[in-house]
Amino acid sequence: MANLTLVQAINLALVQEMEKDDRVILLGEDVGANGGVFRVTEGLHKRFGAHRVVDSPLAESGIIGTSIGLAMAGLRPVPEIQFDGFLGPAYDQICSHAARMRTRTRSAFTVPLTIRVPVGGGIHAPELHSDSPESIYAHTPGLKVVMPSSPYDAKGLLISAIRDPDPVIFFEPKRIYRAFREEVPEDEYTLPIGKARTVCEGDEMTIVSWGASVIQCMQAIEKSGKSIELIDLRTIYPFDMDAVEASVKKTGRCVIVHEAPKTCGFGAEISARIMERCFLHLEAPVQRVAGFDTIMPYYKLELEYMPDTARIAVSGESAGGGLAANLCLMARDRGLHKGAGVGADMGIVRFDVHETLLQ
Repeated sequence: MANLTLVQAINLALVQEMEKDDRVILLGEDVGANGGVFRVTEGLHKRFGAHRVVDSPLAESGIIGTSIGLAMAGLRPVPEIQFDGFLGPAYDQICSHAARMRTRTRSAFTVPLTIRVPVGGGIHAPELHSDSPESIYAHTPGLKVVMPSSPYDAKGLLISAIRDPDPVIFFEPKRIYRAFREEVPEDEYTLPIGKARTVCEGDEMTIVSWGASVIQCMQAIEKSGKSIELIDLRTIYPFDMDAVEASVKKTGRCVIVHEAPKTCGFGAEISARIMERCFLHLEAPVQRVAGFDTIMPYYKLELEYMPDTARIAVSGESAGGGLAANLCLMARDRGLHKGAGVGADMGIVRFDVHETLLQ
C-alpha cells in the first residue's frame, strides 16, 4: 500500500497501464517535458519517451481527432484536455465521431479512448478553468462519464477506463488533486464503471453526490449528528440507479449535491428517476444543492457559488419534513388518520399515499 494523493494515484495508474500495454499512449498540451499543467504526467516523458508521451499543439479538436484515429487504428490513447472549459473546441470530435463510431460502423470500429479532464472550481482559476460539464456528455449516447472522489477510486477507475473498448471521459476534480492522501494498493486493480460506492450508511436520509462535492457531503454529515447514508456515484454515466433506489427506499429522503449549475444538472435526472421508482417511499421532496445558474464567478465569489456544508445542511432540513407536513394536513382535512396532527412523526405519514393522492 502507498499513501497517495489523487494526482499520484492517477500517475501510478498511467505508469502501470503503459508498462502493461504498449498500445497506451498519452498526448496533450504540455503533458510531456512539463508533466502537464497539474503535473499529473510528471516523469512519464522521461520514462516512456517522446513517442508515447506526446506534447501537442494548443488545439483541442486536433488532440481528440488525432486520438480517435489512433484508437480506431488499434492504439489506446489517453489524451489530456488541460481544463474543463477547453472541451468546447473538441465537442464535435467527441460527440459526432468518438461517441458514434461503434454504431456508425456496426461495431467494425470501436474507439478505446480515455479523455482525461481536470474539472470543477475551488482553485481560484479564471474563466473557462472551473466548469463542471458532466451532464452535457452524460446526455450523449456512446460515451461513458466517470468522476472519482478519492485516490483509491481514481486509480481503479482510470485503469478500467483505459481498458474499456469505448470512449470514456474521465473527469478529475482538481480541487482535491492534492487535498488529502489515502492508502492505495501499489499493485494494479480495477473498479467497475457504473457501480456506486456507499461512503457511509444511515437510515434517516440519503445524500447522492460525486467528485469533490463528496468531501463537502462527508463534512456536513459529520456535523449533523444524524444517521445519513452517502452514495458516491463514481460514474455519471452509466450511473448506479439500483444503489440510489435501494438507499432512498430505506431512508425515505434524498438530497443530491453537485457543483454544476442546478438547471439541467445531472441531479435533475437522478431526481426524476427517484420519483419514477421510489415515489411511494418518499417522506419528503427530493432536494438539490448545486451551483447557481450563472457562469462560475471569479475567485472572490467562487466559494459562494459552490455547494458547502451550510447549504447541504439547509437542504437536509428541507428534505426532512416538507412533504410529510403537507400530507399530514391533507390527511387531517380528509379525515384520514384522525389524531395525527401536523406535527406528527414521519412514520405516521407513511399511510397509503397513493390512495390519498388519487382521491
